[in-house]
Amino acid sequence: MRPATATAAAVTTLLGVGAAAIAAGRYASDVALRAPSGRPLPGDPRLTVHATGPDRITLTRSLASLRPGTYGIEGHGLHAVVGPVLDRVPHTADTVVRRLERVELGVLGPGARVRFTPALHIGTPISALGLAHEDAEIPGELGPLPAWLVAAPRTTWVIALHGLGTTREHPLNVVPFYNRRKIPVLIPAYRGDEGAPASPDGLTHLGDSEWRDVDAAIRYAVRRGAAKVVLHGWGTGASMALRAAAESGVRDRISGLVLDSPVLDWEATLRNLAAARHVPGPLLPLAVRAAQGRIGAHGGDLLRDSSEPGALRVPVLLLHGPDDSVSPWEQSVELAARRPDLVTLQTVRQAPHAAMWNADPVRYEEALRRFLTPLL
Repeated sequence: MRPATATAAAVTTLLGVGAAAIAAGRYASDVALRAPSGRPLPGDPRLTVHATGPDRITLTRSLASLRPGTYGIEGHGLHAVVGPVLDRVPHTADTVVRRLERVELGVLGPGARVRFTPALHIGTPISALGLAHEDAEIPGELGPLPAWLVAAPRTTWVIALHGLGTTREHPLNVVPFYNRRKIPVLIPAYRGDEGAPASPDGLTHLGDSEWRDVDAAIRYAVRRGAAKVVLHGWGTGASMALRAAAESGVRDRISGLVLDSPVLDWEATLRNLAAARHVPGPLLPLAVRAAQGRIGAHGGDLLRDSSEPGALRVPVLLLHGPDDSVSPWEQSVELAARRPDLVTLQTVRQAPHAAMWNADPVRYEEALRRFLTPLL
């Protein structure tokens, strides 16, 4: 083969390999970044319902079905709530029996395929909780953002921010707690949610652009009479809260942050999401690079930026645990260690991502009560 021909062939091969790598990286990043609102996060298996009875349900035995606490279970056309494991009820070695709290949608019977979810409720505050609410509309950067406002007398408001894999229904878990303490709660949708404007590129940015919708929600709350706001976020919603506390033009109105399972290491979360959706290991670095090029995310900067002196100005209640397979718990431990003057870390074990309340609602709400008392 002549030198010129050999060189051309080599270049063509390299270009082909490069194009394949780019295509593979784009595919792998799509798996993690094109996540419709309410699509379950990967990781937890689908379980089979083996039997139901008065106040009990028998499920396939797994680490998920053995978790302590209270969870929603969802499947095609159904949603129910399960409570603690009932160890003393007879069952086979490959099953587990839990208390069945209620069935909210559909018919739950043997053979149904279900998945655990941290969201206990479906519907609106009035239909799910019996709490009157206003259907509000927040002027957002990309267009109107629908929101629920559960009014109450205090002038410190809570803005509740769901994360990936859930919808506005997830924060309904804690609305009764806030309502008993007469704290108004605003639950906004943000870009990409049902009823809200789509992200211009159709991708989730893991909070990196969505935080601007949080800024719009804060401004709306202030216009409606909020003197101060506490941002309570789960997963990427917690990351949005941190970004808003650092960059919002009305950040002086933020008096505290409640962060449940925050995404502090963007690259690690993206790798975990892609891996859990069966992206081959060799493609994971390509997925990270492709995603970073497509959405311009800051990578691991959120941990560093939040922990620098002067960046974080308000008290933080951080609730996270080592069993989170989406957002590494170690980053939360590091943030608490770097800012012990402001950050209180409550470690919650045996809880998946964004489900710290589900594992132990009583302990979670007591931590909330202690944190909020000086802020009201």
